[in-house]
Amino acid sequence: MIAVVAAVAIGVMSWTLLEYVIHRWGGHHRRFRRTPFGKEHLRHHVEGDYFAPTGAKVLASALVGGVILAVAVPLVGAGPGLAYVAGLLGCYGLYEWHHRRDHTHPGTGWYGRWARRHHFHHHFVDGRANFGVTSPLWDHVFGTYRTVERIAVPRRLAMSWLLDPATGEIRAEYTETFALRG
Repeated sequence: MIAVVAAVAIGVMSWTLLEYVIHRWGGHHRRFRRTPFGKEHLRHHVEGDYFAPTGAKVLASALVGGVILAVAVPLVGAGPGLAYVAGLLGCYGLYEWHHRRDHTHPGTGWYGRWARRHHFHHHFVDGRANFGVTSPLWDHVFGTYRTVERIAVPRRLAMSWLLDPATGEIRAEYTETFALRG
């Protein structure tokens, strides 16, 4: 049982590292910009509310999960191998939900508010920093963490939850953290 719990935890931590690596190098390194992921990621930055189709993500994660499972089970056994893949893909699923929610809903609680500031600093202030969408851990490890101050969001990319529908300006409750530009 301890091996299974440890395998889930290692799977979760593996995803946090993969999230950082895939985003930093797969999404932002010029060598990978022409890959399918690189193109989708660039489109997400340019359009803001664009996300790659969910079906494509499910298919890719199922294929990757199958390959990892085929390696993990012979190495560590069925229970820990399945637990590792469950931790990895489960955390990936939470990441996908969380990332989309960052763009479509206001943050609630300290973590939700922090996550949006952290992620939108990456989108709108410095695309060379804050690659971790759900955690700053690997940004700290690799020296890409930046403290977030007030974020100037381009008007054409402003999230609907950020704007007052009556005025088209930043909602009063977000003016300390966000501003519009352009």
